[in-house]
Amino acid sequence: MRRSFVGLIVGVAVLCAVAPQPGIGQTTGKPPYTPPRTSNGQPNLQGVWQALNTAAWDIEDHGASLGVPAGRGVVEGGAIPYQPAALEQKRKNFAQRATLDPESKCYLPGVPRITYMPYPFQIVQQNDKVSIFYEYLRSIRLIYTNGNPHPEGPIDWWMGDSRGRWEGDTLVVDVTGFKERLVGSKISTDALHITERFTRVDYNTINYEARVEDPKALTKPYTITSKYMLRPGTRLQEYVCENNQDPDHFERLDKQGLVAR
Repeated sequence: MRRSFVGLIVGVAVLCAVAPQPGIGQTTGKPPYTPPRTSNGQPNLQGVWQALNTAAWDIEDHGASLGVPAGRGVVEGGAIPYQPAALEQKRKNFAQRATLDPESKCYLPGVPRITYMPYPFQIVQQNDKVSIFYEYLRSIRLIYTNGNPHPEGPIDWWMGDSRGRWEGDTLVVDVTGFKERLVGSKISTDALHITERFTRVDYNTINYEARVEDPKALTKPYTITSKYMLRPGTRLQEYVCENNQDPDHFERLDKQGLVAR
């Protein structure tokens, strides 16, 4: 059975409490951080990381409600600049989020949403690609850095197709080829294009930025920002997602002792 976000609120709160705070213990004039290097000279982003916010519940500013912790948004400027039709569709979806959200059906959440889910993920670097292994749904994402272009489209993948390059100490990822999503908490179309930036700013922290463009759903592009905290000693755990919309199947799993409560 899919693990509920309710049980993760305390964990997120603890992570946020121990996260490095800007300005604390820092002095002016401190030289820029130089990240460690891999054997081929790339900035080393490897390790197990986890987001430090409540964006999984809502990427805009939101108050607390049952099962949802209050939190500041991660959208620069505050609100997603939806076109009127997309905004109206989003409002309809919110009223039916328990059944319309892709997460409730065990579908992949897409990019950038999977990057701020409240579960750890592991980054592994190789000569020709950067692999990200997510605990959530045990998803695997391959970011090719060998210079090959996106495959010819049209393609409609839940996670899109990712192509990366290094700009100094920052991994820049171009993501396209998305499946249209007119359900769930965020509206996007097949015109969605995302540019991500991963920068290790100190030993324990990666700064993440994603510029979101979708001319069919947005009035203009917007950017989200987040931080990832290093989780030394943490291993990814098994995550089994069962579609709870099938009561008979759910009851069979419960009788077999396979439903976590």
